[in-house]
Amino acid sequence: MSSPPRLSRTLLLLAAPVLLVVGLWLGGHPQHLPGFAREVFVANHDTRVVDEAIDRIAGDYYRPIKKDSLASASIAGAVASLGDRFSHYLTPHEYRAFNQPPSFTGIGVAVDPDQRGLLIARVFDSSPAARASLQPGDVIVAVNGRSLAGLSPATAAGLIKGPPGTDVRLAVRERRAAKTRMRTLRLTRALVSEPVVASTVRKVDGARLGVVALSMFSPGAHGEVDQVVKDLLRRGVRGIVLDMRANGGGLVEEARLIASAFIPKGAIVSTRGRSQPSQLLTAAGHAIAPSVPVVVLVDHNTASAAEIVAAALQDHHRATIVGTHTFGKGVFQEEEPLSNGGALDITVGEYFTPAGRNLGSGGLRQGAGVVPDVPVRDGVDSARGLAVALGTLAAKAR
Repeated sequence: MSSPPRLSRTLLLLAAPVLLVVGLWLGGHPQHLPGFAREVFVANHDTRVVDEAIDRIAGDYYRPIKKDSLASASIAGAVASLGDRFSHYLTPHEYRAFNQPPSFTGIGVAVDPDQRGLLIARVFDSSPAARASLQPGDVIVAVNGRSLAGLSPATAAGLIKGPPGTDVRLAVRERRAAKTRMRTLRLTRALVSEPVVASTVRKVDGARLGVVALSMFSPGAHGEVDQVVKDLLRRGVRGIVLDMRANGGGLVEEARLIASAFIPKGAIVSTRGRSQPSQLLTAAGHAIAPSVPVVVLVDHNTASAAEIVAAALQDHHRATIVGTHTFGKGVFQEEEPLSNGGALDITVGEYFTPAGRNLGSGGLRQGAGVVPDVPVRDGVDSARGLAVALGTLAAKAR
């Protein structure tokens, strides 16, 4: 009496691997399912069409092409169809590179054009230039015996770059105190990581002033800014220039925390999106004394999270904004990793300043940005921009 159930179980066990293989194959080739089965087991007709097109191109195109390349191209095309220049699809390779800190091969300086050559604006910590005791204000006038006078900045900078481990000989015009001297030195090029935060002390009209250059709003940037600002105040500076020229932004939470270094309380930014609740981000409560004057230096490439900070300080009347109107990006993006190792970096909402301004004209269009209190009509990205910011700060620090 018990043999038929045992036989059924045996047949079922034998059939299970076959059914599993067939099911897996049909799952990857839904076009071979009967119509009624496709309707039941395949969730969406539009998705099926995309899969079908990828299968047919991979199978029938005259030369071999990988399905993952076609899938990436279809995702990129979907994102491009949004007409939003701030939304992107990142391939696995691009996403890995996106999460790496920026680096370059050279001697570790940021430079400005100068008629004599290249004026050193910043010297990166632990770089070949720092080890050679180069300082902001020094001018590189020759590279490997070739004068830089009359060369374009790009050509002049290109002479300094080269493979890591190779040497470059510089002629440098140094100014120390009231004395000027020429010095020739040999530096070994290296792979240099650009610091997120750099600082220096400048003396203007007898006042010691601190300059904090912030290059991006990456994770942990607020801690570096806090530490640098406190160190500068301990060194006796009487005001702070926050230099955010060419700062393309980053994390909104880092913007809130960095603004909180200067704003003691109140709104920093509010956000609104379709798939997430509206949020009001407020000051974290660790601001420096309000008696310390602050100037924010911006240019047309100051964007996103950098604009959040500049606008918040402007709306709270906590800082004077110097430079040009900023980029005008009133939306923010989120990175959404995908199963192929890539990611979507897509616009998910808009942000608004404490006074209710959206700096991007209410959405995807580029807006007026933050309008400076003290415009710098020419040379904002050269030493002149910083000079105007320092002069403005010196007048407030008296």
